[in-house]
Amino acid sequence: MRLGGETTRSIRPRSDGSGFAVLDQTRLPWEVVWTEIKTAAAAAEAIRTMQVRGAPLIGAVAAFGFALAIAADPSDQGLDAAATMLAVTRPTAVNLAWALARVRRAVSPLPHERRAARAWAEAVAIAEEDAAMCEAIGRHGLPLIAEIAKRKGGRVNLLTHCNAGWLATVDWGTATAPIYAAHDAGIDLHVWVDETRPRNQGAALTAFELGAHGVPHTVVADNAGGHLMRRGLVDLVLVGTDRVARNGDVANKIGTYLKALAAADNGVPFWVALPSSTIDWSLPSGDDVPIEERSAGEVTHVTGLGEDGALQRIRVVAPGSGAANPAFDVTPARLVTGLITERGRCAASEAGLRSLYPEAA
Repeated sequence: MRLGGETTRSIRPRSDGSGFAVLDQTRLPWEVVWTEIKTAAAAAEAIRTMQVRGAPLIGAVAAFGFALAIAADPSDQGLDAAATMLAVTRPTAVNLAWALARVRRAVSPLPHERRAARAWAEAVAIAEEDAAMCEAIGRHGLPLIAEIAKRKGGRVNLLTHCNAGWLATVDWGTATAPIYAAHDAGIDLHVWVDETRPRNQGAALTAFELGAHGVPHTVVADNAGGHLMRRGLVDLVLVGTDRVARNGDVANKIGTYLKALAAADNGVPFWVALPSSTIDWSLPSGDDVPIEERSAGEVTHVTGLGEDGALQRIRVVAPGSGAANPAFDVTPARLVTGLITERGRCAASEAGLRSLYPEAA
């Protein structure tokens, strides 16, 4: 995707397997800083502190971090220790465990001296496949936007929550992939961007990347979505997800459930975009999704530019008041119009998912 007038991806692996670079998303949109990752511990820290975030990107970073750990210690004990360290960094995004398991399956049958090269090759494959899957999600989601544009005969207004763009994946994004595809196809569209408290991934990241690509957009407070839908100003809600249970329940950034409720009440289609790596076939429903509880400081404080142009962190909650910070919520499948995957669109149900992934049976 586009950054500074050039095409790029959110992760840049070194050709010699010695490390990789990632965009430090905690510095966006104020600074564009590429951080070099040369150890598994550094990869784990980048995931834990949300220098990188978004389920697909977390999976790719974990895969490369695991490969670096295997290069340092290819023994079975080394694999155990590295996998455990990386797995606990973010519990909700299923892509993390999926990527670690995939790399481990690839290297376990091999002698120790061949494991490092195979692990790096598998991490590269995971990254390339993620970019291809997101591009395919864009192709399968494009007709939804095109049909609305044809029916309206005018601008299509979409609403999204959190950041499910190329910054959350290797390229294209999930929820944004159809948006970019529609924009590049010349469809007149506009995106309402939820600010997405407490970390403001919408205001800081989605708005940043949409602006870099030239997509018309407007940032709104999280609680404005219902009002916009009731006024007929939203034609389609399009979000990503960190984990989908096999019954179609969707875990995504906190606040997604409220948008789904408002969409259902106002007859607005609510679609969820995801690669197959985000489906957790082991979970029967969203009730079983582990919900990450993050630091209260993300709620009590905000970071931004002061009037002097300097980056500042300030407290916005009354002194002495505590804060709770559940990072995700679960939207029941009954509120989801449908799912958009790299294999096509389907109903948010086990039958719908299995229609696209029969091998999962």
